[in-house]
Amino acid sequence: MVNLSNTAKADLWLLLVTILAAVSWMFSKEAILIMPPLLFTSLRFLLAGLLLSVLGWRQIKALRWGQYRQAMTVGSVFTVGMCFWIMGVNSGVSLSIGGFLTSLAVVFVPVFSSLFFNEQLPKSTWVAMPVAATGLAVLSFNNDFDWASGQLYFIYSAFFFAFFFIFNARAANQREYVEGQRPAERVPALPLTAISLLTVGLLSGGLSFILESWAVLWSGFTTDVVTWVVASAFIGTGLRFFIQTYAQSLSASSHGVVIMVVEPIWTALFAALWFSESLSSRDFVGCLLVFLSLLINRWSSITGLLKPRFR
Repeated sequence: MVNLSNTAKADLWLLLVTILAAVSWMFSKEAILIMPPLLFTSLRFLLAGLLLSVLGWRQIKALRWGQYRQAMTVGSVFTVGMCFWIMGVNSGVSLSIGGFLTSLAVVFVPVFSSLFFNEQLPKSTWVAMPVAATGLAVLSFNNDFDWASGQLYFIYSAFFFAFFFIFNARAANQREYVEGQRPAERVPALPLTAISLLTVGLLSGGLSFILESWAVLWSGFTTDVVTWVVASAFIGTGLRFFIQTYAQSLSASSHGVVIMVVEPIWTALFAALWFSESLSSRDFVGCLLVFLSLLINRWSSITGLLKPRFR
């Protein structure tokens, strides 16, 4: 029987995460057609967080305050990214384009790790950034103001998703690290995921209460609302982020993020099948340049994935 290394296990789990993430785009698009986007985000994350809290209640009770604080920090950063993301989905921008723009988080992760956590910035990132900028220019100049503003939501979300990925990996990783001058305890995957998802649900719910009208939900309530919220909560959120957090606990953030480059491809394929979306030739070139920047940025790690990972 072949024993996989932790890194290989993380690769396989994160590949599954990319598929669940792409499916989640479809669920979310269906849901916000019939309900306010921030309210949907709140219900989705509250349900997922409550389910995981029930499953991991003993572990949650055993956490120290520092661990709670780490999990809530992860959730707070994730909230900002998710709010920008759902507004991008609601803006009318093609899900295919949105998927590639959001995936720029892969480029931002090493940059932010270098700026804020003193990790060495790979040379490939310097090559990838102008390629990504060119791709963004091609996508932006091809559309009117409304589309461009929708694209900005996805770009903003990519910034915060990059921070989320870094903080999530640092909180979950099994290896010790130093936060300031004191060692920070790792947070087990299940309670970390549950608390961070509940934080997103509560914060986005507060924003929805302030900014959105809930009357449209009650006046047009159908079983479809329940279907998409439940599917998004349990499949696209609870299952997805528990697996992602567990996988991130097995390898460094700089490695795990490599696998995420395939998410926009899954998203584009599912959008074509689900919503019959298609890209213009110029949009295709822009998305191709963005994807090329992702490959360049993580090229050394990608080539490493092609080598045998068995012990």
